Amino acid sequence: MSPKLVNIGFGNSVISRRVVAIISPNAAPMKRLRDEAREEKRLIDATQGRRTRSVLITDSNHVILSAVSSEKIAQRFNPECSVPREDIED
Repeated sequence: MSPKLVNIGFGNSVISRRVVAIISPNAAPMKRLRDEAREEKRLIDATQGRRTRSVLITDSNHVILSAVSSEKIAQRFNPECSVPREDIED
């Protein structure tokens, strides 16, 4: 079985089974996580210079930045399941 690729924006994709979490980037702990990953050369910036709208954490502890919202990426992982709107802060 071939790995399922999920588009995270601008022609960039990730292997779905390697992603552990999709997180909103606005909280202070996420900013620290991003800075630590950058220092340790584990940061992958897939925003193409745009604002970061989601942070993906992989099983290899890499941190991937995307300009696509966390909600939209989650829908791409599992199109049948959607996140209730009231649980999402924009």
